[in-house]
Amino acid sequence: MRSAPTILHLDMDAFFASVEQASKPSLRGKAVVVGGLGPRGVVATCSYEARVFGVHSAMPMGQARRLAPHAAYLVPRFELYRSISEQVMRLLRELSPLVEPLSLDEAFVDLEAGGTAWDAESARLAGVKLRTDIRIVTGLTGSVGLAASKMLAKIASEEAKPDGLVLIPPGTERAMLEPMTVRTLPGVGPATGDHLRRAGITTVGEIAEAGEDELVRLLGKAHGHALYAMALARDERPVVAERETKSVSVEDTYDVDIHDRVRVGVEVGRLADRCVRRLRASGLSGRTIVLKVRRYDFSTLTRSETLRGPTDDPAVVREAAARLLDSVDTTGGVRLLGVGVSGLADYTQEDLFAQAAEGRAEESAEEPETEPAEEHRPAPTERRWPAGHDVRHAQLGHGWVQGSGLGRVTVRFETPYSQVGRVRTFPVDDPELSPAEPLPLVAGAEGGEAGQPSSLPRPASLPKSWSGGGGPAATSRP
Repeated sequence: MRSAPTILHLDMDAFFASVEQASKPSLRGKAVVVGGLGPRGVVATCSYEARVFGVHSAMPMGQARRLAPHAAYLVPRFELYRSISEQVMRLLRELSPLVEPLSLDEAFVDLEAGGTAWDAESARLAGVKLRTDIRIVTGLTGSVGLAASKMLAKIASEEAKPDGLVLIPPGTERAMLEPMTVRTLPGVGPATGDHLRRAGITTVGEIAEAGEDELVRLLGKAHGHALYAMALARDERPVVAERETKSVSVEDTYDVDIHDRVRVGVEVGRLADRCVRRLRASGLSGRTIVLKVRRYDFSTLTRSETLRGPTDDPAVVREAAARLLDSVDTTGGVRLLGVGVSGLADYTQEDLFAQAAEGRAEESAEEPETEPAEEHRPAPTERRWPAGHDVRHAQLGHGWVQGSGLGRVTVRFETPYSQVGRVRTFPVDDPELSPAEPLPLVAGAEGGEAGQPSSLPRPASLPKSWSGGGGPAATSRP
């Protein structure tokens, strides 16, 4: 483990919900829940105001509604979240070439590798500047942890939430970890935590006291060794700049089980097309097509087929997925369907599958093969208005959908830079109302690019820092 706290962990605060609050003045300071809104939907994330009521990520949406009935419930806008994530990742790459993204809103940075930090004070200043720049560029806040290892940096960022910075000075790691619950350590979930509790071990310090042999006896060799090392603050994992993508996939969970075999085939075809669009957007192709089917009884079946060469041809992927579906019994109904591509490459290879599908792909440009027969076609979806998504009215301008149903859609007309806007209700087929692209969160941003980052941290942004031993003194969070 290094001798200076030069590994940084950034975690954006309640990312999806914070984006929604930043773009909607009427929701600032209010409880906001983002996720699937159907009966089987789950919470993707929620604002801190919603967490006060006990709502949390991965919770069933029905339970969230019971806990926080007056919260705003919104459908995710993933393209907007990705574009803002790209802005944040660009700021991280200005600090160092070694940036390891973990998700859209979370990443490790090796500040030493970028020459940005070499001791505790330079690391703290880099963290302060990063938080300031994120606020200027995106209008959002992020929490920063700084430590001599990845494990400790992530723990520090959790301690910093929300909107703070915590630095763990080298030499103080054991003292900081000892009183913390065992669930603080990576890899200790509910089951492992309960197992340790039954053995009388509830804190990290008690893990260290138990000794390596006892942990191996309780948890097995690999887990026992790893947990003992973490309790002693040992973590030599490097920051890895590129995390290789192993597969690209999409899936949908349906509010009502699908029983019609034709409809199941249509959904698989649509998922295949979506998967290929995502594949192409990443500049990739793949050899192995994977179909995932979760049936009415929650049993999940996975089937795969490996092609002769990598492809990004939608007709090829559709045909392979359809062949895989032929081998699956969907009697009784389907809850979830997914299509994925693995065995990825950054090139395509002409093969027999692509040649055979070439003519059919051209025909599908005018009449897609995945369109069901008239009697099986689902209800039209071209005028659906997802809650939280952007719209534009020919006369009233930009707004967002508060809700829809019974042939009506309610819109609040406001922008990220306006005051709280007024609400109007329209017929769902109003010709003057149309879907719109999200506006940048920061005024003056063009094409998603916001203002320029600062060159120096602002004194008002001094963070709180965990201090111990000879480390820097603690300062209060803004």
